[in-house]
Amino acid sequence: MMEEKPLVRAVDRALDVLLCFAKEKELSLTEIAQRTSLHKSTVHRLLASLEHKGFVARDPVTEKYRLGLRIWELSANLLGGDDPASILLPEMERLRDLLGETVSLYIRDGLERVRVQAVQSLQEIRRVAPVGVRMPLFVGASSKVLVAFGDPELAEEVLADPSCPPGLNREQFRQQLAEIRRLGYATSVEEREPGAAAVAVPVFGRSNRLVAALCVSGPSNRMTLDVMRDQAPRLMEAARRMKSMLD
Repeated sequence: MMEEKPLVRAVDRALDVLLCFAKEKELSLTEIAQRTSLHKSTVHRLLASLEHKGFVARDPVTEKYRLGLRIWELSANLLGGDDPASILLPEMERLRDLLGETVSLYIRDGLERVRVQAVQSLQEIRRVAPVGVRMPLFVGASSKVLVAFGDPELAEEVLADPSCPPGLNREQFRQQLAEIRRLGYATSVEEREPGAAAVAVPVFGRSNRLVAALCVSGPSNRMTLDVMRDQAPRLMEAARRMKSMLD
């Protein structure tokens, strides 16, 4: 059994406070305390330190907190250099212009996928894909691609995770992964959210290592299964070009 590493309590709590802003732009002291299950006085001290260092900012009128500029300074370094999210952006824009739908790039983080880059569709009715969103690996085209082409033991880890719905047909899920590996792409129609559909392919890097899932998504009335099957070869072609960019 791997030995659990000791945590610095104050740092751990401060990071919990910052993670509250993963889905909310502004939060009050009370809201943060509720989300972290910490006492208001503790949260107030943590926010004071984070504000002093520029990681959060407080609106003097509403007294609500939001992420500070220091966060964006750090993220600029994260997305620079040889990061796939930066390198592959031009190819994603080309694919968006070709297919007319929203294009996203996902990487795996543990038993979740994270959208690290997105190019929004220019159509009036479109699916908006915010960067930074986390989703489980047991549902959705991109999730299945990351599992199907990932480590052999990953599928069983996903199925054994407590967050995996008890009603999920395990054997059917395994069969889907085998079919995805055979076809080279995955599709989903309203699996994760009503009215949305997606098709995804794997993106490989050096030594054929899986780097990310490339996904095209949009309204399910436009992105039918027939349309997504027609789009799949273009996604796979884009993924091959991306591989050469990452080599």
